[in-house]
Amino acid sequence: MALNRDFVGRASEPSAPYEVSRVKIREFAAAIGDNSPIYRDREAAQAAGHPDVVAPPTFPIVFSLAGGSLLADPDLGLNFAMVVHGEQRFQYQRPIYAGDELVSVSTVTDIRSVGRNEFITVRSDVTTVGGEPVCTTYNTIVERGGAG
Repeated sequence: MALNRDFVGRASEPSAPYEVSRVKIREFAAAIGDNSPIYRDREAAQAAGHPDVVAPPTFPIVFSLAGGSLLADPDLGLNFAMVVHGEQRFQYQRPIYAGDELVSVSTVTDIRSVGRNEFITVRSDVTTVGGEPVCTTYNTIVERGGAG
């Protein structure tokens, strides 16, 4: 069944604040196999010009897809059993550091059929709790066979 196109332009409520910790940055860096010391050692990060441990570029995926509430809405019609990850990209205004408190608002920007598959693209705008822009994430999710 095709996804509900009425969701294009729909935005989530702001997520609960996510406090970025050195531990979570270190765990994420280990999970992606990146051994850079700026992800683990405050002194190394400061020597590289950062105020604290810096998060790897793909770190926002941990918390930014507040669109999960949008994606889980039964009216959208997304069959999670048929979902695969299509694409993700990140556009930064500034790096993410340990100690940041971040929120995100996700918006469905596109739904399209490609062959028998449905593609849904979600943009998440990540800011500090004070409203400073940090980054924008773009995630495309593919529902295999959803277009019939």
